[in-house]
Amino acid sequence: MSDLRIERELDRRWLAGMLVFWLGVVAWYVWQRQGNIYWLTLGDTDDNMRLMQVRALLAGQGWYDLRQYRLDPALGGFDIHWSRIVDLPIAGLILLLKPFLGTAQAEKWACGLAPLLPLAVTMTGLCLTARRLVAPQAWLLALIILMGCTSTMLMYAPLRIDHHGWQLACLALTVAGLADRERARGGATVGLSSALSLSIGLELLPYCAMAGAIIALRWVWDRGDARRMQVYGLSLAGGTALGFALFASNANQALRCDALTPVWLSVMVAAGALLFALSLVNAGNRWIRLALAAVAGGAIVAGFVLLFPQCLGRPEGVSDELARTWLNNVREARPIYKHAFKTGFPIAALPVIGILGALVATWRARRSEAAVAWAAIALFTAFAAAMLLWQIRAGPAAQMLSVPGATALAWIVVPWFLRRSSMLLRVFGSALAFLIVSGLFAGLVLPWLPAEKGKAKAGTDRVGKANAACARVTSLRPLNAIPKAVMFTHVDMGPRLIVVTHHDGIAGPYHRNGAAILDVHHAFTGPASGFRPIAARHKAQYLLICPDMSETTVYRSRSQNGFFGQLYRGRVPNWLESVPLPEKSPFKLWRIRYDLPDVPVSAPKAPPRR
Repeated sequence: MSDLRIERELDRRWLAGMLVFWLGVVAWYVWQRQGNIYWLTLGDTDDNMRLMQVRALLAGQGWYDLRQYRLDPALGGFDIHWSRIVDLPIAGLILLLKPFLGTAQAEKWACGLAPLLPLAVTMTGLCLTARRLVAPQAWLLALIILMGCTSTMLMYAPLRIDHHGWQLACLALTVAGLADRERARGGATVGLSSALSLSIGLELLPYCAMAGAIIALRWVWDRGDARRMQVYGLSLAGGTALGFALFASNANQALRCDALTPVWLSVMVAAGALLFALSLVNAGNRWIRLALAAVAGGAIVAGFVLLFPQCLGRPEGVSDELARTWLNNVREARPIYKHAFKTGFPIAALPVIGILGALVATWRARRSEAAVAWAAIALFTAFAAAMLLWQIRAGPAAQMLSVPGATALAWIVVPWFLRRSSMLLRVFGSALAFLIVSGLFAGLVLPWLPAEKGKAKAGTDRVGKANAACARVTSLRPLNAIPKAVMFTHVDMGPRLIVVTHHDGIAGPYHRNGAAILDVHHAFTGPASGFRPIAARHKAQYLLICPDMSETTVYRSRSQNGFFGQLYRGRVPNWLESVPLPEKSPFKLWRIRYDLPDVPVSAPKAPPRR
């Protein structure tokens, strides 16, 4: 088949080719993670909570009732700030597979397959962007580069059922809309994808705001983009209103700042209306359009400040104590420069390359219609990379948004090497060039970087092993031999406990429930005498600990002589009655005896086996 024929087929059959590529990724992922799927290894607290939300929906809990009643049941359950959107594909897969596999297996395979659905949407968005801005055949190169985005691809791995994959899919469609030459279609794509993302959660709110700003700036630069901005404004306002009506929970009807509540609904509707109004203004001068856009932006900001002053701080609205005790310790909420170089380097490498590639593509297209679109992509990519300086969890979005720029750079550099007369340059030069522009070189460099110091590594390994062991189904299932009860355990253990066992927990890492989170921390870091009053308030019957779990290192570092510190050293109060567990269990379990008086522990027992 001639090169020209191949190019034509890649252009004409791009969607079919992309679907085949996606199916290949699905097959590889399922084969690689089949053991995890079998054991329902939901590695993140949010994935566990998502499954509990789906279970509650299928069991008949109200559509707008998103409380988790198996966490802190004595005090009315946990208020979860999510929406039902991401529940739907998981629930649909369970219902589809249940007649053939049974409930348990249907759940496992639904959790295994559901994250791969937004991957198909993400691939579609990136392929469209590459076809529109790089070349009609460049979609395949974009997909190959996406496979090297390790932070991004982790969001689509089987069992990663939380909402991050769907929000990244919305972001990929946003980029495709910004790259679309059809102005009305592009505006609608950006507006609707932003509305869907916000209806799922506010994690990507800054990106949605940036996309809106780019739409406005394109109108400032070119009055012909009024149609794009007009349709965008209508789509954003209408889409968020529809998302709120269909998916906002009962709790999200209040004026909260951490989800699509009346606060952000008002902002998005107002922003959409103002942009629509601006699009109708026939201002021929760029400076006038810039002034009008600035006035509109200022009006939105001023209205937000005046009407919703409670949202000027952290959107979570947590107390200083809760932030200091818990939220500020979330590792993924720290800037990239506060992490080890070996952690940050592979995340940041591709975004830097993506910015460079987008800038080069903008310069090369400076005399064509694509220049404005490339400038928008470059600005969006730079913004995403800058977000890493705020929180490292911006890594998946930053890597994904760098794919168009990296694809453009590879489309320039790799063919240059392939056209060289020297075979050495054609083979090794093109391979090396691709490794660099795709960011894959970062992973190859990591093994050559200095290793972590021995003592620190030993502590990290011990914590990692405990985290894994205490999340295993085989470790938790023996707890089902005990009649259903409320177990007082670590905050990060709560969601996994209620997924695998029939027991209820006290807390989970969800900021609207700060009182319960603080109670757990106070109980473990305070004196032993203070534990039972807190446990009694939550009607806890058992105490369950995982001695070396990462959360427990916080307890011990803050209060070595606190209740958990004493338990860790083997100083167990007389009112804790040991409950036997299998010999190799990573847990320690006690029945809480409220009927016994405090008797001081005179001497420490042997430390727990690690």
